[in-house]
Amino acid sequence: MLGSAVPEPAVAVGEDPRSYARLMSAVYDATMAGDRAPARPRPVIGDSWQRMMAKGINPEQHTPPVVEAGAVDALRRSSGLMAVLDEVSRGLEPLVAEGHNILVVADAQGRVLWRSGSPSVLASADKLGFIEGAHWGEDAVGTNAIGTALASHRAVQVFCAEHYLRSHHPWTCAGAPIRDPRTGQVLGVVDVSGPAATVHPTTVALVDVVARLAESHLRELHDRTLNRLRTVAAPILARIGAPALAVDADGWVAAVDSLPLHNRILLPEKVSPGRAWVPPLGMCDIEVLPGGWLVRVADDDAVPAVATVTLDFRSGSAPVLDMAGQFGSWRHDISLRHAEILLMLARHPDGRTAPELAADLYGDASRVVTVRAEMSRMRKQFAGIVVGRPYRFVDSAAVEVRYPDDMTELLASSTAPAVRRARVVP
Repeated sequence: MLGSAVPEPAVAVGEDPRSYARLMSAVYDATMAGDRAPARPRPVIGDSWQRMMAKGINPEQHTPPVVEAGAVDALRRSSGLMAVLDEVSRGLEPLVAEGHNILVVADAQGRVLWRSGSPSVLASADKLGFIEGAHWGEDAVGTNAIGTALASHRAVQVFCAEHYLRSHHPWTCAGAPIRDPRTGQVLGVVDVSGPAATVHPTTVALVDVVARLAESHLRELHDRTLNRLRTVAAPILARIGAPALAVDADGWVAAVDSLPLHNRILLPEKVSPGRAWVPPLGMCDIEVLPGGWLVRVADDDAVPAVATVTLDFRSGSAPVLDMAGQFGSWRHDISLRHAEILLMLARHPDGRTAPELAADLYGDASRVVTVRAEMSRMRKQFAGIVVGRPYRFVDSAAVEVRYPDDMTELLASSTAPAVRRARVVP
């Protein structure tokens, strides 16, 4: 579901921000003291204040929690927002370029994933704990554009003493939720924050427009993914001549044959090639497709297909991965780093932990964050072939490695310690 309620600016066009700031400061002081206020805050602000007071949040001191070191990269990858980061940055560049505001993108829980701005305004944000990895939901820091946009499901501008924490009163911020256009679920929030003097009635409208453009971009990416998958799957479905679906990694249907039309199916949580129960289809045979899965209603008399994975390292400078199933095969050029990882997994069928892979690749078992980032990228590219805990090939895949005749040429440009050992001990 795209779109949202028309965002209401904190300060209306033509209104004096200083007068409004003085009024809100008096309203805030009276409300927090339990006295009669000279005016009512805007409904979106008043509702938020009531939520904060009901939870007993101290308006004078409340430090935002920060995720552990190294976790921000994982949150970024799982947020669904990496694909729109450039779109958001371009759209809001005019507000950030002047050096008075920072641009922030937070996830669906309000945790800050990215921020950008001038060194001076970033330093000011640091003093508030407004840093990457900090939790900026309402429960963490009270009324603010990120947390209140998430709570109200709408674009919000929060100015000066509208913030619940007194320490935030020198700031103004405008935030708008970004939704997954396929499901309507909120993926996160885009926010522009800066000193209170930078408040402008049009800021929240611009932030909201950029959020809607980001949603449109996500929809276009999804459509392109399904179209590519549909092109690959159409001739395969025609050959099968039996009930089957082609779906992307999240179960969205790209093509269907001899089955009722579905928009999406629920894939197993740890989907892999082989046989599995898929509601509402029943028992199905699942095979890898480039960018997704082929899901066939199982024939009880048929033997489930086994995916064959071949790592071809015979060319020292151009490693290749071949995937073959019952109805097709695909060849992928792979990067040197991914080739090194796949080689390690092939040589250790029981799997490798992140510290073990870090030692294999870098000679340093502490580099687990780097390994996890590489594994996340690789598992997205080769969905269902590699699983975690520990990292290994799925049990239903038959893995073959084709080595060069001269083992000293194995991944010739690699300096990974484990590859150097493999050149000596086949």
